[in-house]
Amino acid sequence: MGDISEHSVTPLYSQAIVQAAERQGLALPAELLAELRPDQRVPLTRQDALWEAFCAASADPLAGLRLGLEMQIGHLDSAGMLLVTSDTLGEALDELVEYAPVIGDGGEFSVRHAGEQVFIDYQPDYSVRQAERVEAVLASQLNLTRWATGGRFRAAGLWLSHAPLTGLDDYAQLIECPLHFDAAHNSLGFAEPQLNLPLIQANSSLREHLRQLADQTLATLGQHSLTAEVQRLVRQNPRWGKERVAAELELSGRHLNRRLAQEGLSFKSLRESVLQQMACRALRGEQRVAQIAEQLGFSDEGAFVRAFRRWQGVTPARYRDTSQGRTEFG
Repeated sequence: MGDISEHSVTPLYSQAIVQAAERQGLALPAELLAELRPDQRVPLTRQDALWEAFCAASADPLAGLRLGLEMQIGHLDSAGMLLVTSDTLGEALDELVEYAPVIGDGGEFSVRHAGEQVFIDYQPDYSVRQAERVEAVLASQLNLTRWATGGRFRAAGLWLSHAPLTGLDDYAQLIECPLHFDAAHNSLGFAEPQLNLPLIQANSSLREHLRQLADQTLATLGQHSLTAEVQRLVRQNPRWGKERVAAELELSGRHLNRRLAQEGLSFKSLRESVLQQMACRALRGEQRVAQIAEQLGFSDEGAFVRAFRRWQGVTPARYRDTSQGRTEFG
C-alpha cells in the first residue's frame, strides 16, 4: 500500500528495544545503532534487523515477552497517550484499531466479539522473529491495559498462533493469565463487560489534541491514501461494489480504477483481498458459513465457497476445521 515510507515504526518503539539491551548489558551492532535517529521513523527492514540483533544477543527465548512487559506508554508515540486518555477501555480499543499505524505498520489490530468474550486480534505482517515480536505486542497490551484501568482489568487469556518458545513454566512465571498456543489467531481475550472499565488517565481535552497529532502522523504516512480509503469502505460495507465506493469518494468508477492503477492495484483485487481477510477472521468465530457469505455480499453460500477456495486453496469448512487445534495451559 503506497510507497516504502509507509512501512516504518516510530523511533520510540525502537528505542524501547535499545534501552532493554542496555539494561541487560547486550551489545548491539554499532552500525545498526548509528542508523537509528530519534527524529526519524525507522524503516521496517531496519526494525527487522534490530529485532534479530536483540534476540540473538539475548539468547533468551522470552526476550520479546519480557520486552513487552517492560513497555511504557511513551514508547507508543502519540497513539499510546491517545489510548490511555480515552474514557473507557472500549473507546481505547476503537482508537487502537484506527491509530496503530502511528506506532508501526508491521501489523493490524481488530476487535472481535464471540459470545460474552471480546478479543483484541493482532495480525503481523512481518516474518523476522515473528513469534518474539507477537509476544511483545500482546504482553504490552496486557500490561498497559492493566495499568490504564488501575489494575481492574482481568484477562481471560492470551492466544498465540505459534508453538511455545520455551518451557511452559517459564511463561507462567512471567504471565499471570492463561496462555493458549498453536491458536488460530494472536489475541488478548477478556469478558465483554470490561469494555466499560474507566481509564485512570481519561482526559477529553488532551485526547482531542493527541488525536490531531495522530491524524497528522497518519496523513504523513499515507494511511489516508486512496487505497486505504477504499479498504476502509469495503471493510465497513462489504456489499458495496466499485460504483458505490467510487461515489462515496466523489469519483467515477472509471476514475477510481485509474487512480488505483497508479498504485499497481485494481478495485477487484483490492476488494477481494479485504473480503478474504474478513472471511478468514469470521471463520475463526462461531458464525455459520451461510451467514458469513451473506454479510460479505455474496449471492449465496456456494459463490462464497468457490471464492474462498480460490483464495485459500481449501473450503471454508476445511479452513475452520484446521484452525481449531491448540495447546493450552493456565
